[in-house]
Amino acid sequence: MKKILIVEDDEKLANELKIFLNRQGYQAEYLKDFSDPLNSILESHSDLVLLDINLPHHDGQFLCKEVRKTSELPIIVITSKNNELDELISMNYGADDFVTKPFNTQILLARIQAVLKRSQPIVNQLNYRDFTLDLSRYTIERGHQELELTKNEFKILYCLLNRQGTIVSREEIMSYLWDSELFVDDNTLTVNINRLRRKLEDIGLKDIITTRRGYGYILE
Repeated sequence: MKKILIVEDDEKLANELKIFLNRQGYQAEYLKDFSDPLNSILESHSDLVLLDINLPHHDGQFLCKEVRKTSELPIIVITSKNNELDELISMNYGADDFVTKPFNTQILLARIQAVLKRSQPIVNQLNYRDFTLDLSRYTIERGHQELELTKNEFKILYCLLNRQGTIVSREEIMSYLWDSELFVDDNTLTVNINRLRRKLEDIGLKDIITTRRGYGYILE
């Protein structure tokens, strides 16, 4: 569950946002003590901060700038100041987005979702045992050996890696490979599995894909 910290001195609005975001599946809290907001933000271990510009004792843009000195914590600035200069300053200080009041909560929610999605680390590799599946190059690397996979071979192995330790049915794999309502011959999957197994054997990964008859396949 993603944690969102609301840094807003209008307690009524802050509480309304907290209730709304909690109902949307987030863990939302709002800052109640503004004596040291910078440390409160940095020590909150939040996944995103909604940061007002006009705060008691501190300026939200200043806080955004200071947070950026030590953290990549996603920040959405919210303010009643509807002018391009404030938006420009906020973005130059490291804000990820800028929303003006009054705002539609559904639009704010969409902005939050977009910022959180952008802030997710990009995973280009999956590791299992002593080999690596490169997601950007459709290859397997094991030691000094590298193996190229076809699109279907890659998708089969990727599907099994994401469910490692679990039996994946033939129907699930076929649905993942051929995401359509068109009929696909069951033998087509068998052919692709066998080709993938032969390639894996070439780099010393024999019997890594096990058939559980009547159930499906599992990565051993």
